[in-house]
Amino acid sequence: MQTRRTLVAAAAAAASLLLAPAAIAQAFPSKPITLVVPYPPGGVVDTSARLLADQLAKALGGTVIIENKPGASGNIGMQQVANAAKDGHTLLISYSAAHVGNPAMFAKLPWAQKDFAPIAQLTAATNVVAAHPSIPANDLKGFIAYLKANPGKLNYASQGNGSLAHVGTAMFEQATGTDMVHVPYKGSGAAIADVLGGQVQVFITTPPSVMQHVQVGKLKAYAVTGKMRHPGLPTVPTTAEAGMPGFELEAWVALFAPAGTPAPALAQLAEATRKALATPEAKAAADKSGIEIRYADPQGLAALVARETEYWGNIIRTRKITAD
Repeated sequence: MQTRRTLVAAAAAAASLLLAPAAIAQAFPSKPITLVVPYPPGGVVDTSARLLADQLAKALGGTVIIENKPGASGNIGMQQVANAAKDGHTLLISYSAAHVGNPAMFAKLPWAQKDFAPIAQLTAATNVVAAHPSIPANDLKGFIAYLKANPGKLNYASQGNGSLAHVGTAMFEQATGTDMVHVPYKGSGAAIADVLGGQVQVFITTPPSVMQHVQVGKLKAYAVTGKMRHPGLPTVPTTAEAGMPGFELEAWVALFAPAGTPAPALAQLAEATRKALATPEAKAAADKSGIEIRYADPQGLAALVARETEYWGNIIRTRKITAD
């Protein structure tokens, strides 16, 4: 009898282990999901979060909330998610510059890449070489010539030290032999306000920040930094077309969970994200904002992070870019 009871108990335990992943998946999400955006509203990171949120909520059958947590080049929001409960209900909308650049730029970080589990790449965006209309040049070659004739006299904006605009403009200066003064801001909104006002003359940034201002003539756009022209700026040439082949600059945005989040929850989030990004609503929002939906699964995102960490690290060390 004892042997029979032992066998029955063992069988029940084994069955419960087999059912555990399914039970976890069925129970998830059990409360609202928070997408932490480590930057202020506006710009490609916040825009990507917002085009995802509603469709992700529908795909999961739950509620999705966006929480903007800016500061310290993205590190405040990233630390919050790194320290969050490992249950899949607090997620990070991460940005290429911070995720792969900050480890090389900061001597000490309150997070590490290993603190995050990859879920999916969401979007990608080219950049626009934009300037205040007071600059007399009308094309990229003329702009570069103007910069060379006025070394150190023009200011360029960025979303903060180590941001894509900061590192990308440093790359532009290196490639063209020019020199400008860096003026860091706390996000795209404050930066674009001063560029429109003429206090800062140059902004190399993603389309959501400048596209509408270029379209109405409040800013000049000399080139886009991708392989193809941007659909929202069809008359703006690529850098290659404008006489600067080989110079490309692209940003990406991706979704991460705290490391240690249960695998069934991660799988469910990855599949729900894929479905959300495939909706006509998400594509329409991306097209309107001037960014490209570019889904990658967890394995693809992990490979992207590894590749870009090496690339960005080399640039940051070579140019001696620091957080100060």
